[in-house]
Amino acid sequence: MIGKQGEKVMIPFELCPVCGGEVIEKEVEKLILGGNNTAVVRVKADICTHCGERLYSKETITMFETIRSRLARGVVAGFLPMGQTYKVAG
Repeated sequence: MIGKQGEKVMIPFELCPVCGGEVIEKEVEKLILGGNNTAVVRVKADICTHCGERLYSKETITMFETIRSRLARGVVAGFLPMGQTYKVAG
């Protein structure tokens, strides 16, 4: 891939490691669960156009782990409330 000013830009995956399909970058919503709390985060991910596999950068995965830990401990300062979550018996 060629970036600005002609330099080569390295993308983590050119093909999906699961099925070998083409991978494109998109913005997605990731649902993160921690304890009884839930967060929704918008991040960039590489998405397989064939099987839908989502591939995240190491930094993004670290962010998910931090958020999950905070949710589990109930440390939600700075998080914006979006509504309520309900558990449905089924």
